[in-house]
Parts: sequence; structure tokens; C-alpha cells
Amino acid sequence: MRFTITRLMSLAVAVVAVSLFAVLLLAPVPARATVDDQFDAASTYKTKCVACHGPAADKRFDKTQTDEQLVEIVMKGKKPEKPPNMPAYGEKGVTAEQAKALVDYMKSIKQ
Repeated sequence: MRFTITRLMSLAVAVVAVSLFAVLLLAPVPARATVDDQFDAASTYKTKCVACHGPAADKRFDKTQTDEQLVEIVMKGKKPEKPPNMPAYGEKGVTAEQAKALVDYMKSIKQ
């Protein structure tokens, strides 16, 4: 009888191990973000920029500057005479293309 119980326990462990392996193998894997994913300038603006620049980009944003100047400010930051300072978002992973998209979005909402 002892031989049978040992065999049943071994069989049960094997079934559990195979089942667990199958679940892990077949479980859906979330998609990874890629460079080709679409950058949402509006969403980024609302989560990262609106606190300082306002909902209509009417604070601390000079749309008369060239796009190159504005992209450089987004990428490298800016320290005005008095705070708050514009952080350098290039150091935080924002690309020049994404910075340009933010600049374009800000120009589109500026009143």
C-alpha cells in the first residue's frame, strides 16, 4: 500500500508541475513598448506640462520662438531668473521628435 501512495503522490506532483508549466507557457504576455509606438503629445502635456504652463499653454511659453529653440528648451531645460525651472526632458527619455510634437501641441492650444 505504501508503494501505491508514493506513486500517486509522484504522479500528482508531476501533473501539477506540467500544469503550471502549461499555464506559464500559454499565459498572455503584455506587449512591450517600442520606439515605433505613437507618442501622445496631448496626454503627455496634460500629465507633465500643464502644472507649469497652464491648460492653454498660456504661462511661460513664448510661441514666437523658433521650433528649434523651443525643442532645445524641452530637451535641455531652462533656468529663468526666478523659479520654477524648466527641467531637461532629454535626460528623462524624451526624444527630439517627441519634443517637437509637444511644441506643436502647445502652439495649437496657446490662446
